[in-house]
Amino acid sequence: MTARTVLVIDDDPTLLELLTGHLQASGLQTLQAKDGPTGLRLASEARPDLIVLDVMMPGMDGWQVCERLRQSGPQPIIMLTAKGEEFDKLRGFRLGVDDYVTKPFSFAELTARVRAVLARSQPGEESRRTTASGDLVIDLEQRRVSRAGQAVELTPTEFRLLAALASRPHHTIPTEQVLLEVWGDGYVGEVEHVKHYVWTLRKKLEVDPGDPKHILTERGFGYRFE
Repeated sequence: MTARTVLVIDDDPTLLELLTGHLQASGLQTLQAKDGPTGLRLASEARPDLIVLDVMMPGMDGWQVCERLRQSGPQPIIMLTAKGEEFDKLRGFRLGVDDYVTKPFSFAELTARVRAVLARSQPGEESRRTTASGDLVIDLEQRRVSRAGQAVELTPTEFRLLAALASRPHHTIPTEQVLLEVWGDGYVGEVEHVKHYVWTLRKKLEVDPGDPKHILTERGFGYRFE
């Protein structure tokens, strides 16, 4: 089986070397970029399976790089930042970031998060059918979504969340169960992940995200797909 490739974009050369070394030791291939433009070029040329992206970089910062990356494809992105502000997390989720790690962090933790995001970005064996609701069509096998005949681009995490709900229509799934299925047991208690990604899905799939018809909230319990 071919090793998965991770592109690390960070202007700190010491951190870059240490992080790529730990990722390689876990069996992953790595690419390095010391600035945003180089990272964008490598992302376009090499099409890595996942991108680890630092926020605080001179010139083109991580937010700008992330916006450019999201214009060109749905590759999973993990953001690194020295800030723990809720505003920064919200900004990252709105840009389609798949995970968010605050410095300082352990390399073992980050490697585990990289593995978790890579695992959930692959098609699941359980998905073998198409679900339709009004003008929304979800092909769980081919991982394709369309609304009114137009393709909808989702990040891997967004699709995993949608698939978890759409595979059991009309059934309310507890928030913690959604978190476990989509993010894994390393994210127990981080229910804000679910809340923010439900919001991004509604923005992409609902005619009126403020009055959703497909992804509904059962307050105090969970979510269901209608």
